[in-house]
Amino acid sequence: MRMSYAAVPRKFRVAAVALGAAAVLGGAVVVATHDGSANAATAAATIVCPSVKDKLPAIPAASQAEVTRNLALLDTQIAEANKRLITTKGQGGPNFVNNAILGPLKDKRISTIDRIAISIGRHAAKPTGLDALAPCSLGGSGGSGGSGGSGGAGTPAPVTTSAQSSAGGAAGGAAPTVNCPSVQDKLPAVPAAAQAGVTAELANLNKEIAEANNRLITSRGQGGPNFINNAILGPLKDKRIAVLDRIAIDIGRVTGSKPAGLDALAACTLNG
Repeated sequence: MRMSYAAVPRKFRVAAVALGAAAVLGGAVVVATHDGSANAATAAATIVCPSVKDKLPAIPAASQAEVTRNLALLDTQIAEANKRLITTKGQGGPNFVNNAILGPLKDKRISTIDRIAISIGRHAAKPTGLDALAPCSLGGSGGSGGSGGSGGAGTPAPVTTSAQSSAGGAAGGAAPTVNCPSVQDKLPAVPAAAQAGVTAELANLNKEIAEANNRLITSRGQGGPNFINNAILGPLKDKRIAVLDRIAIDIGRVTGSKPAGLDALAACTLNG
């Protein structure tokens, strides 16, 4: 015989309701814990770069060692960038990954790819258009490094920290400026046949400094205490090394004696 709910003694009805509520709450806790674990285990994003090795022309035997070394350097740069995705996770604003990791990686790849093209060009026709392979992006998890391949680590979440205000100087003060060693007065006599190329590269050095100074203003307040070194001064040094190498090569083609030691002029500091 089925007993109606109203006929059940009150103390049993209260117990049943309490038990049902506990079951619901318990289920909610399990779901919350499960969601949290899933988030923690979510596969991290990875850096994906265009392949370089398979885009190269036939490599002269005399260039092979240098090209191989620079292809390995591309792998190292991707691995370092992926490591930074992990170690800087949670730092910076919404553009931190682009400004502090992908941007510097692109600059390093441009320099390395330029050295590959120059090395091949010493013994064969210099390949063109390789700089298009420099930019990288964030892809899914599980990528593997390679010469222009991909690696992996998590994308830092956009947060604001007290350390951000120290990057680029105090919020109310004047932004610092870049201070780089002079190059023109450190060069040997420039042959007339190399003058146009050298002049163009000296202009590039000035342009790079202007761009870095602009970034000091536009990225102010972003990143942690090492943001300026990692996102501005480091990439600027890499760009200057590439330009200084081209200046030395321009002079050396004509004189047969490539000036040495110019790379020592690549590193810049901050004024103010």
